Amino acid sequence: MKPKAARRADKSLRRQELIDATIDSLAKRGYDATTIAEVADGAGLSRGIVNFHFESKEKLLIETLRYLSEEYRNHWQSALAAAGPSPAEKLSALVNADFDRKVCTQRKLAAWGAFWGEAKSRPTYRALCGANDEEYQQTVIALCRELAEPNHDAHLVARGIVCLLEGLWHHLMMSPKDFRRDEALSVAKAQLGMAFPSHFAPDGALRAPTVPQRDTAA
Repeated sequence: MKPKAARRADKSLRRQELIDATIDSLAKRGYDATTIAEVADGAGLSRGIVNFHFESKEKLLIETLRYLSEEYRNHWQSALAAAGPSPAEKLSALVNADFDRKVCTQRKLAAWGAFWGEAKSRPTYRALCGANDEEYQQTVIALCRELAEPNHDAHLVARGIVCLLEGLWHHLMMSPKDFRRDEALSVAKAQLGMAFPSHFAPDGALRAPTVPQRDTAA
């Protein structure tokens, strides 16, 4: 008999294989056509294994959405923690993180799209997406407040940035052959340049901080 640690590792591996196969199925077939049988075949496992780990299609889908949501949250929080100390550096890191290959791929965007399409009628999906969205939005709002230009409404600017990022994801999902991640990132970074010209160049590059000049006339 395997040690407990090995059995736990095997269980974790099987669950991840099934979640990955569910993401693949959602991307290829959509929500309604994703079945236990399709997921099992995609993972190269039996239907009984799927039922053993998740009990039902609905629980499998919920855990897949939870995985995507937690992966996204951990990704942007890690980018934020690794960024430089200034709010401009942190906001730039958040924008760049949104188009990183770890979270922004065609299969994952398509899976997100499948869940978004069902969220209106499924409170569990709305709750899983909503908690992450609210935390992300409040983080962007706080950074925009620190960067606010004269006469700026930081809340409106932040909401505009978040909506732009969401819209770019949708555009990438709907037009994968005509619109690339690097183009989407360029659009998002240009928005930073327009929103905060004191902190970002027109292409979104960080401006060097201005050092106040000391008065040496005295």
